[in-house]
Amino acid sequence: MLNHYETVFIMTPVLSDEQMKEAVKKYKDHLVGKGAEIVLEDNWGMRKLAYPIQKKSTGFYHLMEYKVEGSAIQDFEVVFKRDERILRFLTVKLDKHAIAYNEKKRKKAKEEKSQA
Repeated sequence: MLNHYETVFIMTPVLSDEQMKEAVKKYKDHLVGKGAEIVLEDNWGMRKLAYPIQKKSTGFYHLMEYKVEGSAIQDFEVVFKRDERILRFLTVKLDKHAIAYNEKKRKKAKEEKSQA
């Protein structure tokens, strides 16, 4: 049974664009290697942090929504904890209401793009 998850992680702002993309690819490949199906990947770019983390006031935000076995999450989070490029991360298991909301939001964004 695949569960639906969403992970947001913040990477250190000292990374170059290529290093950031390489880090994101590493996490995506790790999930796919565990049998995950990536639903959505969204780069939010450089944003100001609410409070300083490791003396840094900005970070690269990235969101991934995916379906995977629940047992893969603990291993995935260990990979985050071992990586010094990651300032913070949060993984949330989505319930049916959150999944419906995300699908509705994606559909609306797609319609707005096609009208533009």
